[in-house]
Amino acid sequence: MRIRQKMYVVVCAISLLAVCCASWANTPKWFKNAVKTSNHQLLFMADQLKDVQGKAYFPRTLKADGSYVMAKVQDWTSGFYPGSLWLAYKLTGNEDLAKEARKYTNLLEEIQYYTGNHDVGFMMYCSYGNALRLKPEQKDTEILVNTSNSLCKRFNPEVGLIRSWDFGKWSYPVIIDNMMNLELLFWASGQTGNSKFHDIAIAHADKTLKNHFRENMTSYHVVSYSVPSGDVESKGTFQGYSDSSAWARGQSWGLYGYTMCYRFTKNPAYLDAACEIAHFIMENRPSNKDYIPYWDYNTPDIPNASRDASAAAITASALLELGEYIKDSKLSDSCIEYAENILKQLSSSDYLAKKSENKGFILKHSVGNFPGNSEIDVPLNYADYYYLEALTRYKERKKFN
Repeated sequence: MRIRQKMYVVVCAISLLAVCCASWANTPKWFKNAVKTSNHQLLFMADQLKDVQGKAYFPRTLKADGSYVMAKVQDWTSGFYPGSLWLAYKLTGNEDLAKEARKYTNLLEEIQYYTGNHDVGFMMYCSYGNALRLKPEQKDTEILVNTSNSLCKRFNPEVGLIRSWDFGKWSYPVIIDNMMNLELLFWASGQTGNSKFHDIAIAHADKTLKNHFRENMTSYHVVSYSVPSGDVESKGTFQGYSDSSAWARGQSWGLYGYTMCYRFTKNPAYLDAACEIAHFIMENRPSNKDYIPYWDYNTPDIPNASRDASAAAITASALLELGEYIKDSKLSDSCIEYAENILKQLSSSDYLAKKSENKGFILKHSVGNFPGNSEIDVPLNYADYYYLEALTRYKERKKFN
């Protein structure tokens, strides 16, 4: 009997190994290379950062001389490097990545009480949120709930929105990027059973949908409101080409944000919004075989304008989720295929860095703030994050091993 049991175990193990090997054998070469390169780059970067001094721990981008631009804990991008490490760990199972991810995640613990900007969702859900899903520690949940309460302090019930910025001449500025921070609030509502978080997220999503979008579902970057009336006082941009233009990353934030809102609420209005934004993006790509948008869809120097790999990566990740929710199989397939084409292009030598180059950043050719002459045609840590998230979602959909 014992011999038979042992034989059964061996046969099962061999069968499982055969399935795994077959799955890996059927994995596209571009995907394998993307994962291997990402694994190498992030650990290479971690090694480069060992000698970094001071309180700026997080690599954000590169200077013209090729050295790092390091972000402090309070910078809106601080959560993306630890988040990328977590996502790469999920893709590869490499424990070295998990070790580095936890180290950089824990550096953000103080942000749970930070109320200085609306981007704590980026900072903490990309870091601690992934940690909680992949290798949780005792304090992770409490830290994220505390962060959610801190974010709620930026919500003005009279205006009905979460305030984005505390600088500038706007009375109460709200940017389309702010949609991304609602995921933290939806999570907190489900985790705690406290409807406050859910209600604030819904109020923000609804009023943004009402006022941020034009007839063709392109988005303004900044909408400012009067206080306490909550009436719109201005619509414009800060990082786009003009007040009336479609800033590329802004469109991807909107697409991702309303797709995510539908995940938590099943409100068809959010799904419709996401589909309409997706339609604009897919219909306005540079060419039939080119899926990486210019930094702004209306910049006058097209086709010589800078591309934004970060907008493409965010779009790919959003479309892979959106495709799961659309009942029309043809439209769903179009979203998935478009996302796949983005990933293939980002994984080509045009955008994917060679190993040990790009100072460990994974992608090249992103744009941060073109009008501000800041971070133009450089790697950006959030481009890498959403690229890895898109690869992860693609792997799960295709069931690669």
